[in-house]
Amino acid sequence: MTQRTLHGTSRKRRRVSGFRIRMRTRNGRAVIKARRKKGRKTLAVY
Repeated sequence: MTQRTLHGTSRKRRRVSGFRIRMRTRNGRAVIKARRKKGRKTLAVY
């Protein structure tokens, strides 16, 4: 059996947790700031 519903979720992932989406809200910017402080290699998805 194949799970067809999982295909195409990368677009949703970008829309929900992409860098530009994060920068739109105050809380999103706080997320980026926290990840920078922690020294994350990737700050957000794409």
